[in-house]
This record gives sequence, C-alpha cells and structure tokens, in this order.
Amino acid sequence: MLSSISPFGERARASRWWLTTTAYVVSSTLGGLAIGLLAALVGALVPQGWRLSPTGFVVAALLLLVGLALDLRVGGLELPSWRRQVDEAWIGRYRGWVVGVGFGAQLGFGVVTIVTSSTTYAVVLLSLLSGTPWVGALLGVVFGLVRALPLVLMARVDSRERLWEALRGVALGARVADIVARVGLSLGATVLAIAPLTMATWT
Repeated sequence: MLSSISPFGERARASRWWLTTTAYVVSSTLGGLAIGLLAALVGALVPQGWRLSPTGFVVAALLLLVGLALDLRVGGLELPSWRRQVDEAWIGRYRGWVVGVGFGAQLGFGVVTIVTSSTTYAVVLLSLLSGTPWVGALLGVVFGLVRALPLVLMARVDSRERLWEALRGVALGARVADIVARVGLSLGATVLAIAPLTMATWT
C-alpha cells in the first residue's frame, strides 16, 4: 500500500497526496479510538473487583506473553488473524480522500484486517482491562495514530528512485518495529505481573 500512496503515485492519478494522507491519518486515529473505546465499554461490564484483582492482572500478563510467543512463532504456532486485507483495487477507482478514509478506518480499527503483531490484541486487552472509556480511547488513539505514521514518510517520494529508497527504509523500520513491539509486550507483561504486589504494598 505504501508503494501506491505516495506523491509520485497520487500525481499520476490526479490526486493530492497530502489530502489522501491527511484523510488516512485522521481516519486511522479515529478507527483506533473506536476499537479502544469499544473494548473499554465491554470491560466496564466486567465487575471491577475481578478486572483489577491480582488474578485479572496475572491473566492479562500471561495473555501478553502468549501473544509474544505467537509473534516469535514458538512451536511453529502463528498469531490467529483474519486473512483479509484492505482492497487495493480502491486505488484508482475512488478519489484519494475516499481511499484514505477507507483504508485508515480499517487499519486503525486493527482487527478487521490481517493482524501481523499481537500488539494489536494487546491494545484491545488493555483497554478492556481498564474498563474506563477515556483510557481505552487514549490507548486506541495512540495505536491508530502510530499505525498511520509510516505513510507520512512517503512525503518526499516524487520519483521512482525515491520510492525504492523509501521502501528500503520502511523495510528496515519494520524490523526495528518488531523488536520494539516484542520488548513492549515483555515490559507490559512484567508490569502487569508485579502490579498486584505494588497495590498490596499501597494498601
């Protein structure tokens, strides 16, 4: 998708890259907000005494570790996911801003397209665990915004040569992002595991 939505590609389709990208980033952010808020509202239905109990935190920590193991394909297992991706046939068929809104909303919502990292599920899990709408919304906004930012890196792509250069940078960045995601899952699981001990100390 990144190779298709760039100033170079949008110019060929008589579309404005900045408009498509703005629509994409805003829509992805709103999609993230929606999934985080929805998960938090569902979590609010679970009694707080269970969600914020030591058992609740430990279960959440274990689920993050399971997600990490699936990301690493331990035992040959893979992360469960839809096999659906955004329809790239939209590009060229619809106006750029329509493509931006459609793609952004789906990718920001996270779970309606192929899930490549368990961090997507972690956002849903933590939002659910919070049971607090503003916390879920905030987590979702950060998720949706961060997921959309790689498209902004295409801003200088105005030729085929710069397109290939940008894609090489994205490939390198993806490897770094994988490492950051796995470290984040490990730290998140650790924090959740020790949280009950800290809460007991406070009380």
